[in-house]
Amino acid sequence: MTAPEQVAGWDVDLLRATVGARAGTPDRVTGWRVRVEAVGRRLGGAECWSGPAGEVAAEAVVELATVAARASAALSASLESLQVLTREAAVAQEEAARALAVAAAAGLVWDEHGRAAGLPVAPVSSMAPDQLGEVLARRVAAERAAAFANAFAEDAAAAGARALQAAEAAGEPLAGVRVPVGTAPTFAALAARWAPPGPVQPPAVPAVDPRAAASWWSALSAADQLAAVRGSPAEVGALDGLPAWARDQANRLVLAEALRRLPEGSAEHATAVAVAGRLAALEDDGRPGQLLQFDPAGDRVAVAVGDLDTADAVAVLVPGILTTAEDDLDDVLVDALAVAAAAGAGPAVAAVAWLGYRTPRVPSMASPQLARRGGVDLDRALDGLAAARGTPGTPPRPRTTVVAHSYGTVVTGEAVQAPGRIAADALVLLGSPGLTGGAAEDLEAGEVHGAWSVADPVSWVQWFGDSPMDQSFGDAPLPTELTQGHVEYLDPDRPTLAAIGEVVAGTRRPGEEPG
Repeated sequence: MTAPEQVAGWDVDLLRATVGARAGTPDRVTGWRVRVEAVGRRLGGAECWSGPAGEVAAEAVVELATVAARASAALSASLESLQVLTREAAVAQEEAARALAVAAAAGLVWDEHGRAAGLPVAPVSSMAPDQLGEVLARRVAAERAAAFANAFAEDAAAAGARALQAAEAAGEPLAGVRVPVGTAPTFAALAARWAPPGPVQPPAVPAVDPRAAASWWSALSAADQLAAVRGSPAEVGALDGLPAWARDQANRLVLAEALRRLPEGSAEHATAVAVAGRLAALEDDGRPGQLLQFDPAGDRVAVAVGDLDTADAVAVLVPGILTTAEDDLDDVLVDALAVAAAAGAGPAVAAVAWLGYRTPRVPSMASPQLARRGGVDLDRALDGLAAARGTPGTPPRPRTTVVAHSYGTVVTGEAVQAPGRIAADALVLLGSPGLTGGAAEDLEAGEVHGAWSVADPVSWVQWFGDSPMDQSFGDAPLPTELTQGHVEYLDPDRPTLAAIGEVVAGTRRPGEEPG
């Protein structure tokens, strides 16, 4: 059988089906690995299994997850080469079939070198004129057909060579798991082969996009992730797109170092003391927080109550002027707990006290400058929360609601104007002095809810643009009372809080009273 005949006879359909059947294997391994890693993080904790035995078990699970991560990466790399193999094999088969068809139509055969042969006899001068013309025409047509057939055969050979290279490349990532025939790899051997390669360097902050950061993180093994947390806590803690558990662990290391290093009496040390105290108080109440952001030099802090990595619904509270971590983190966290409680017992809710921008003082409260900077940071933080739940093996993305108060609504309006669509399902605008982002229909979120009161002059001054006070704004009004002041929208004795809880849970219908 000649080379073109062999290539034309390849069973590409079987190859395609075989490769396709294995296409989902890396993602399935990744999903299993993510669940194993979650178990490993809980082992050794007081709520699961405390003491040395729990710590040993946690290390074993991390090692297991590391092997799974390396195996998943090897399978993914191998699969990419197998997909190239399939494409090139299909090209080779198609070109070989064309070569055979052209040669057969011209009555040609194939020699041992895979070249079209068997050309008709060439014309000679002794032939009669009419015979000479006929023989010459047949010869020219056959030579032209041979040229086409050989070109197709060469293309088939080139594609076949690329297919062979892809087949060889598909085996390279799996070289680490090859074992002698008749034996099975031991877990200890795999763990030794796939030990962490060394220090893990996180991407630069804030140069990396949150989605890219999430992809980088999900590609790391559990051991590499823990190595990154311990080796570069400041970088990991500041990286939007990473899961909350990782940023929390990293930022707690940064917090502990700040308490040791920062001089007492400094503003940064006071911020660190306030954050540490509030985290301890949450743990004492049985409601551990997640330290999502800790930047004492920039006076920027974000603390979540509930588990951002598994919550069905997330509320992000954006406060207004004169809010600092040192003086006001406790109050904003109380509001976050109130909003989470108002969402009811249906979905699992996490609420973030987001003091992630430098809030204005009285002299600058009428300027949008700090809102512009804060809007960029808020947009990035929301993108990070979404990206952290958008990689294989993570739970589905939660319903996300921004609950902004006063100048925080101006920040939210600026976040809408950042590149890309804001990563929020709903916006709640409380006591807004106006937004630069436009009316409700311009704010990108699927739902925009607003609350204002005649007893709250900030809500009707419209310093920065239109606000929910304007009937043409187009928001879904939340219930308020005539005597409701500027700081009472989250007061449990007022009707607005219950309505906000329904928005967070996704159960509120515009215009109805809170249930």
